[in-house]
Amino acid sequence: MKLTEEIYAYEWTNPFENNCNSYYLGGAVQALVDPGLTAHLPDLLKRMEKDGIDRKDIRYIINTHCHPDHFQGSEYFSGNPDVSIGLNGKEEEFFNDVGKEMFRLFGMKSPDIAVDLPLDEGPLELGGESFQILLVPGHSPGSIALYWPARKALLPGDVIFDQNVGRTDFPGGSGALLKESIRRLSELEVEYLLPGHIGIVSGTEQVKSNFRFVMERIFPYI
Repeated sequence: MKLTEEIYAYEWTNPFENNCNSYYLGGAVQALVDPGLTAHLPDLLKRMEKDGIDRKDIRYIINTHCHPDHFQGSEYFSGNPDVSIGLNGKEEEFFNDVGKEMFRLFGMKSPDIAVDLPLDEGPLELGGESFQILLVPGHSPGSIALYWPARKALLPGDVIFDQNVGRTDFPGGSGALLKESIRRLSELEVEYLLPGHIGIVSGTEQVKSNFRFVMERIFPYI
């Protein structure tokens, strides 16, 4: 679905199978954020093709974290010299240690993915556009949020959703760190909140209201 001139959203709405929302940042950026599970990647690519996006257009894979439902599909692009695969350094360390157990926990073989784009805290340029990488642990140790200041778009992975938050009971999770991360993200100017699950939150006031709701209603239970 074309959300704006350069942002495409592919929400996962099947209640019977797990997967994540994926996003494509077009124009000169050409980045796919969170490709999801490998089994569902062919369907995602078909949906993108209907929007005029060829799989050969993809130049970057941005992974917000290494949980299977977000990260596994990156293996499809691994080894392609025309595609850079990104993951935070702390998250890569986590994946190579405890994180691989997450795949076994869900009956999957851990993928062999060559990460060659470090998504560490700070500025990031993709296709001539300026982004910010924010390290936002809590759901996983090296979770990142991708912020596009020029478009006021925030992609927080599984840190915050529409009126909810990501789980903290998986290995490497921390409720205290998650709350700290959400407070930090709430200070950004955001027009589009593009989370890893559930729905998109659009509009500056709606996004601010969602942060307030989460901090007032959900934080006490974390």
